[in-house]
Amino acid sequence: MPDTPAAELYGAMIDEHGIEILGTAECWELLHDTTVGRLAVDVGGRPDIYPINFVVDDGSIVFRTAAGTKLASAALMHHVAFEIDGYLPLERTAWSVVVKGWADQVEKMFDVFDAEDLPLFPWAAHPKPNFVKITPHEVTGRRFHVVDDVAPDASIGWEPVAAEPDAAAPQPGADYHPGEPYMRPG
Repeated sequence: MPDTPAAELYGAMIDEHGIEILGTAECWELLHDTTVGRLAVDVGGRPDIYPINFVVDDGSIVFRTAAGTKLASAALMHHVAFEIDGYLPLERTAWSVVVKGWADQVEKMFDVFDAEDLPLFPWAAHPKPNFVKITPHEVTGRRFHVVDDVAPDASIGWEPVAAEPDAAAPQPGADYHPGEPYMRPG
C-alpha cells in the first residue's frame, strides 16, 4: 500500500446510491478476518467460480488446491478475481471485498516451505498439495444497508437474532429506525 492517500486507505466515501465505498485498509481487515471466499477464473473462455478457504500472507491471498481445473485456470491463466462477503444482522448491513490480481503457483522450494507453515488446511479429505498465491493489483470493497423489506432467512445463512431480554421487540409494520436492530416478522 505504498503512496496510497490516507482517504483511500481509511476514508469511507458514500456513492450516489448510498453505498459506502470501503478504504483499502478496511478491505484488508475484512480479508484477514474471513476464511472462505470465491475464486473467479476463465476456463476455456468461460467464467467459473470456486469456493476456497484461504489466508492472507504478506499482502497476498494464498490457497491450497489439488491438480485440476482450478490450479490450471488460476496458475496458468494468471488473471483472477477473488471475492469475500458478509453481513451484520443486528446492523442490517452487508459488505463485499473484491481482489483482482495475478495468480501463480508457489513452486520455489523455500516459498513452498513458508506456505506449508501458514495456518491453511484443506477442508476436503483428498490431498491438496499445491499452493497458489494471488498478488493483488486492485482491492475494492463496499458496504450497504439491507432494505427494510428484506426478511432474513436461512437461505443466506441469516437467521433472525433473538432479542435481548431487556430489548424492546419491534412491532409488525412499525417504521424502521437505523439506530436500532430490526427484523421484519417473516
